[in-house]
Amino acid sequence: MSAQTFAINERVLCYHGPLIYEAKVLKLDTWDASTTQSGIVGPHYYVHYKGWKQTWDEWVDASRLLKFNETNIALQKALQSQSQAAHASSAKAAKAQAGGGAGASGSRGAGGRKDGARGTKRGREEDEGTRKPEMKLNVPEMLKVLLVDDWEAVTKNNQLVGLPRKPNVTELLEDFKQHVLGQGSATHLKDPKVLLPTIVAGLQTYFDRALGANLLYRFERPQYAEVRKKYVTGPTVQVGQEKEMSAIYGAEHFLRMLVSLPQMVASSSMDGESVGLLREYVNELLQWLVKEKDRVFAAEYESASIAYQNISRS
Repeated sequence: MSAQTFAINERVLCYHGPLIYEAKVLKLDTWDASTTQSGIVGPHYYVHYKGWKQTWDEWVDASRLLKFNETNIALQKALQSQSQAAHASSAKAAKAQAGGGAGASGSRGAGGRKDGARGTKRGREEDEGTRKPEMKLNVPEMLKVLLVDDWEAVTKNNQLVGLPRKPNVTELLEDFKQHVLGQGSATHLKDPKVLLPTIVAGLQTYFDRALGANLLYRFERPQYAEVRKKYVTGPTVQVGQEKEMSAIYGAEHFLRMLVSLPQMVASSSMDGESVGLLREYVNELLQWLVKEKDRVFAAEYESASIAYQNISRS
């Protein structure tokens, strides 16, 4: 994914799961088909994560590394912000199910390291036998830039995505389905005629369930409340005419969900084969979003009124 090279002792940012951490390159090597330990050939870097024990030092390929610069640091913060929102929501749900008691998984996910990941990693170290299959996504650089721009627009510039979006998430997924099916036997994806409808429906359902809980920045919540009132709960909404959020929101929030999928999958009961299939389809979807970016992503965000800004801070 990345053509960049890195040097020994270079300060870098490194993907581990869906999040990004500061690290240092300790060693480098080039692996070929006979020496690779990961199935990937080419340059590999042995990194140490800042503030972590040496037991977490590991070899990574270049696709997991980013240069330590302002743009990538902003991406790191954006992903951490989404992660913290997801952990907070999970902890709240766990407490509710336990009748107000503090669930072990929720407290571990929300505590410890400020980005919420250290406790989870320790848990995996303690019981490798129950380790969940990992879902590693190849997020194109163009989409990383869009994530950073999205984060800055909402959290720094007091802007919002104009709603309803066109195309919306439902339409995006239908377009993607037709794109894949139109490739016929040329596609590398497994059994698209059988699997694609199920995967598309699953992504749409998960978006509808995750949006309000995990995908919004605080500044967007008053807008979300108004959308719900207008299309779901308000007095003018007729019974049976309610709209799902996938019919209102678009690619900007959908991309937030896609990059959060590895963390979401890690807390699910999906088996390794299912995770592998989902990974292949989502990676193809990410590549398709790059090709369609001018059509599906908003060219400009809307500036929120002073009244809205006051409500969002109250």
